[in-house]
This record gives sequence, C-alpha cells and structure tokens, in this order.
Amino acid sequence: MSHPEIDHAESKPEIDAVTAEFFGAFDNRGGRPADVARIRRLVLPSGVIVATGPEFRVYTVEEFIEPRRRLLSEGRLTEFVEWETSERTEIAGDVASRFGTYRKSGILDGAPFEGGGTKTIQFVRTSEGWRITAFAWYDRP
Repeated sequence: MSHPEIDHAESKPEIDAVTAEFFGAFDNRGGRPADVARIRRLVLPSGVIVATGPEFRVYTVEEFIEPRRRLLSEGRLTEFVEWETSERTEIAGDVASRFGTYRKSGILDGAPFEGGGTKTIQFVRTSEGWRITAFAWYDRP
C-alpha cells in the first residue's frame, strides 16, 4: 500500500511539470513557433476541454488544437504567453485535480492585450506518467 504523503511528494513535481508544459504550449514570444501539438501528448486522446466564455464550448483535443495552432502561427496572435499565478492541487493515488489562476498577454491583431482567469485541470497517472484527462477555463471579462 502506498503512503499518500510519499506519493504526493513524488507526484506533485510531475504534475507541476505537466502543467507548466501545458501552459508553455501556447508561447510564441520572440518569433518562436508555439508547440500546440504537444497537447496531444499531455492530454489523453479522448480528453475533454471546456471554455466557459465568451461562448460556452466543449472541444475534443483535435478541435481545440487546430484553431489555436492557426491563431498562433499565422500572425494574428504574437508575443503570446500564458502562465499560472496560483494553484491548489489535490492528489489521491492515481488521480489528481488542480485549480488555479493564470495570466496571459500578447498582441492580437496588432493590439496589445492582457487577461487572466481560472483553470481547472484533472489528471490521471498512466504508464507514461501523469496526463490530463480534462480541463476547463474561465476568462475574467
């Protein structure tokens, strides 16, 4: 039987790393290409992605990736970065849940912008390590 405090000590840095890699997938600062394709590795193929606004929308992994790849690679959204500003992670065996706030900034259609909101991310431990099963976000208006 595993000891939760030992398991948590080993799992939390792995979950932190997956989360940081997830946020980094959209970074296209300095002209570097955003690596949104990595979402396919970080999120289970049947994962669920939900945006609560401005229009409520549920995406598959593929439905989520393609429009963001275009937005970040075709010049409409440049110097974009998104980062976690706070988080609370609960781990129980092979499942985990993370609730956190984030900020983002970039240049959209030539105009600088900043924003932020809240994301919730669900994880499971797989044979390849921790992976995202679902995530949802709320952007503050």
